[in-house]
Amino acid sequence: MEFTILKDILIIFALSTLVNFIFTKIKIPSIVGYLLTGVLAGPHLTGVISSVENIEVLAEIGVVLLLFTIGLEFSLKHLIKIRKIVFWGGFLQFSLTTLIVLGISRMYNLDFRGALFVGFLTALSSTAVVLKILQDRSEITSNYGRTVLGVLIFQDLILVPLLLFTPIIGGESTNIMEEILWMGLKSLGIILFVIFGNKWFMNKLLHAIAMTKNQELFLMSILLICLSVAFLTAELGMSLAFGAFLAGLMISESEYSHNAFGHIIPFKDTFSSFFFVSIGMLLDLQFLMDNITIVLGTVAMVVLVKMFIASGTAFMLGHTFRGVVLVGLALAQVGEFSFILVKLGQNYQIISEYYYQLFLAVAVITMSISPFLIMVARPLSHAAMKLPLPKRFVEGLFPLKQIEIPELQNHLILIGKDSRALSMSVMARHVKIPYISIVFDPATVKERQQKGESVIYGDAQNSPILEKAHVKTSAVIVISVGDVVTAMSITEKVRHLNRHAAIIVRTRQIDDAEDLYRMGATQVLPEEFETAIEMFERVLNKFLMPRDEIEVTIGSIRKNNYGLVRDLKKRPRRSILSQLPNLEVSALRVADHSPVADHTLSEMEFRGTYGVTVVAVKRKEKLIDHPGPNTKIHKDDIVYILGKQDQIAHAVSLFEKQKRKKEEKIM
Repeated sequence: MEFTILKDILIIFALSTLVNFIFTKIKIPSIVGYLLTGVLAGPHLTGVISSVENIEVLAEIGVVLLLFTIGLEFSLKHLIKIRKIVFWGGFLQFSLTTLIVLGISRMYNLDFRGALFVGFLTALSSTAVVLKILQDRSEITSNYGRTVLGVLIFQDLILVPLLLFTPIIGGESTNIMEEILWMGLKSLGIILFVIFGNKWFMNKLLHAIAMTKNQELFLMSILLICLSVAFLTAELGMSLAFGAFLAGLMISESEYSHNAFGHIIPFKDTFSSFFFVSIGMLLDLQFLMDNITIVLGTVAMVVLVKMFIASGTAFMLGHTFRGVVLVGLALAQVGEFSFILVKLGQNYQIISEYYYQLFLAVAVITMSISPFLIMVARPLSHAAMKLPLPKRFVEGLFPLKQIEIPELQNHLILIGKDSRALSMSVMARHVKIPYISIVFDPATVKERQQKGESVIYGDAQNSPILEKAHVKTSAVIVISVGDVVTAMSITEKVRHLNRHAAIIVRTRQIDDAEDLYRMGATQVLPEEFETAIEMFERVLNKFLMPRDEIEVTIGSIRKNNYGLVRDLKKRPRRSILSQLPNLEVSALRVADHSPVADHTLSEMEFRGTYGVTVVAVKRKEKLIDHPGPNTKIHKDDIVYILGKQDQIAHAVSLFEKQKRKKEEKIM
């Protein structure tokens, strides 16, 4: 018995591991590593993969799971909010790219139908590559990320009529209007199905499955939903990937969407790698070497054309110059769905073998360089901002009206639009701390300004924006942005304007802390390590370590540049309760009208009646750590009792006994 597919998977994993290890060391995106793996293992170089068809099946599953997770992170409500971007922006980008590439393709001696078909192929961008990068950078919900996603959604939607139109270009189809009408009806039906499932069916189904508390069943159910909807759309003549995206949308509004996302991620990452490997396998290196000049020239032309058209689309949608650059470079590649379309076009002999190979080479190369283009987009936009650009071009067609900020001193400045920054503004307003938010997202700014908040729209890397927020007289500045390079730039600008304010910066990685401190940060909070510290603090609480010792320990960890505690010569600290596994300490609050209120410990006879011991009583800020028999319990006291679980349960019922009776009487 031969395990051909197992051998091929083993080879791909081995090569991918080696290539990605090297690429990770030199900080090159893993997507490029997967494409290179495909080139190395493909039939045009080493030919070590014996069953390319099996790898293509795994690749299709990868695309399905990738689009499914994107749907999970998105929502129908969000889709409705960006409908203008999807239909107006997507149509503008697609139609302009198709027309311009059609004209250029005629220069390559292609006939009209071939040039039109190449225009279709070039107009599509890579949903898999771009959204994976935006996912990794947590930028899908950013202002420019929404535009990129909206355009990509339109491209995925337009793929269906393109698949219908291809046989027409090839002269193989009849009854054109009937087929278009039938496809429209099927599309309407699947959209109604998604809306119904999202609103009335999916949440109830997932709730019933989740209540079984069987994680294997939950995972199987999620995969079943994903593959079922994908298969249904495929049967209706649409793509599997589009169906998977719709399945993700159906679940996205459910309270279990985050749990589903966590279960799917490992599968998505694994199978997505096969997709990029399969794309790399298509590249014919001999053709590339024989036609290197025309291939590279075509790559440059495709990137420039797509970049300028996507940038123009972003500008028409009202983006600032920075957003224009980011959107343009994010969409400046050929997409994976173009590979599906080009195979169909070759079957109908719309393009010759030469142009088929030229397209494959250009597509693979543009997808390979796409991560680098997105990486250089921010520094490139910053550099271009130094040029004498027209004000309307810099601020966009629809500049947001700036509010006047009165003179403030010793106030708080919040920079960023993530959930942490937004939550801190609510907290600051609650305790009446004067604050100003700086947000580089016009939609968020407009929404919060309508609520009466002090929000400035702009890039905090620009000194005029910081000065408008009165950064020179502020007491604390909190910087909570996703990109560490941006955070460093903002920190440096803030410190230059204000030498004395406390600058608190959020970052993801511990390794970024040193650079941020060098830029002038007062305190850096790496997400991953701060979460570990908070968990460890709770662990120490469970071991009943005194509070002052806990604070000293945590402070010591932070002080040592977030270094781990090493060479501990003391014996491990063990809670006394670890030697008494049947006992635990619980904190119970004395409710209104509770039987224990206004009685002494001796009167209640906790130990004799319930078998529990009162070890402490907290009254407002005062802790009575050695309560005697004459200690009286008042309402709102917190009573700490020691005992077994069943004994404590009886005490809990006593504390809530009268409260429950009162509620029952009211009901």
